[in-house]
Amino acid sequence: MYTKRYTEELKRDAIALVDSSGKTVTAVARELGISSESLRGWYRKAKADRRRSPRRGGVATAWGSSEAGDVPGSR
Repeated sequence: MYTKRYTEELKRDAIALVDSSGKTVTAVARELGISSESLRGWYRKAKADRRRSPRRGGVATAWGSSEAGDVPGSR
């Protein structure tokens, strides 16, 4: 079975799109042609990393922006 690999840049961009667009994880994943389960996992990891990482100038040192919140569309 083939496992598709995504670049860190794509992951960051997809997470940022979820944060900034107000769209659900599922909607963003569909637009980008990626698995919603993959994007949801990346988003949750980024959210957890942001909570653990000290912020510098309002920007987290982990993936994505410094804004934390629930995963849109995950319920």
